[in-house]
Amino acid sequence: MMQELPLRDIHQPPAPPWWPPAPGWWWLAATLLVLLAFAAWWWLRARRRRAAIVRLFDERVRAAATPVERVAAMSELLRRASRRSDPAADRLQGDAWLAFLDGDSKAAPGPFSDGAGRVLLDGGFRREIDEAEAAALLPLARRRYLELMAVRR
Repeated sequence: MMQELPLRDIHQPPAPPWWPPAPGWWWLAATLLVLLAFAAWWWLRARRRRAAIVRLFDERVRAAATPVERVAAMSELLRRASRRSDPAADRLQGDAWLAFLDGDSKAAPGPFSDGAGRVLLDGGFRREIDEAEAAALLPLARRRYLELMAVRR
């Protein structure tokens, strides 16, 4: 009786189709899209913020008519930006202020303490400043302003 039974090999069910994906894959795709959208929004927001900070510095300095006004504008912007790293930094005076602007360059006197940045001490209060002094201070002050505002270029 056993010999009369037709025996066949085990049949596997057909493989599941690749489309439509399982619900877990849909959730994963939706999560990735949300994360990508958030990352793009964050990046655009940071980019606009950096551009606004750079534009603020450039417009304020450009709006000053004389070299004395330009130095005063740079000094004001640097003091405002210094509050981001140390709330008491904007009240520093004299060489302590210039040393703060030099940052971590403790090995040698920095560009503010021993260079073009010394004009910040009294440049905004002088009657006249040489145009070359203000022009030499501009890239130095701009770079330090962007560092203090934590803008990387």
